[in-house]
Amino acid sequence: MSARLLCRLLAAPGEAVTLDAAQWNAVIAIARAELLIGSLAFRLRGLPVPAPVAAILAAAISSAEEGRRQALWEAEMARRALATLGAPVILLKGTAFAAAGLDAGQGRHIGDLDILVPRDALAAAEAALLAAGWEWVKADPYDDAYYRRWMHELPPLIHRERDRMIDVHHTILPPTARSTPDATQLIAASVPLGAGLAMLSAEDVVIHAAIHLFADGDLSGGLRNLWDIDRLVREFTARDADYPARLVARAAAHQAGRTVARALRLTAALFNTPVPPQPAEPLFDAAARRRMLARDDWGRGTQPATRLAFYVRSHWLRMPPAMLARHLWIKMWRRSEHAG
Repeated sequence: MSARLLCRLLAAPGEAVTLDAAQWNAVIAIARAELLIGSLAFRLRGLPVPAPVAAILAAAISSAEEGRRQALWEAEMARRALATLGAPVILLKGTAFAAAGLDAGQGRHIGDLDILVPRDALAAAEAALLAAGWEWVKADPYDDAYYRRWMHELPPLIHRERDRMIDVHHTILPPTARSTPDATQLIAASVPLGAGLAMLSAEDVVIHAAIHLFADGDLSGGLRNLWDIDRLVREFTARDADYPARLVARAAAHQAGRTVARALRLTAALFNTPVPPQPAEPLFDAAARRRMLARDDWGRGTQPATRLAFYVRSHWLRMPPAMLARHLWIKMWRRSEHAG
């Protein structure tokens, strides 16, 4: 299975010297599909690989470095726009990893800028960003109202000149979700990065990655998120051997113990991440592995039934059944109206 081979190469790059041409084609296709080609290129840097592969990996490194520069510049633009907010601007996900110089940021694909601000600063942040050139992506009144009432973030914004999106969070899960991480504690424990920016603590950044993977999505892009967790756990544990125990305790405080345990089991299974033993869930773990590795040698998605099951699960976790049914009905009805 080539997706598993990609995982092995990320965890143990030395195996790259044993690959044949067909394996390289498959690994590169899957790495591109999973947005891991930059991460793979950094991991394989300096190893003897075939010339065509070396050219692809060199291009991936250049692209990742340009993406990193753009992401950090966008963070700086947001910082300037929000300088008068009087509240911390906490970077999330890939931009945070890059700004902090973490291993997880090496070669990582970075899309939108995600930030976290206190809920009571949300209106001021929105006004400041609109004044600085951002505008709404979603003009639909239903979507706008839905985000504002039920989601953990503002409706997405895009800058009219730079064409870069920003997601402004006030917590890390929708208020309707079954778990309710403590946003006040997330913000209070954040770590300054300088120049008015911050990131989540070492424990909270992994908890957020695990929640994003298992409690707030359908595992789309799951290998990239899981690779983040591997890199973060390895780096933080190398700094402090007590880190895994603190991570487990902090996860319990955020009502995310089961979610983090699932992420740690899966990263250990696919990347050999050194983590303490976690309570097993054989059926769930097998389904999650199948979903994570659901790519053929051309990078195309496979396992449609498993993908659908995790998609339904992601919506089920986000909101109560009656609310979910109403939301899906409205979305389907509005789509049919537009189609007509």
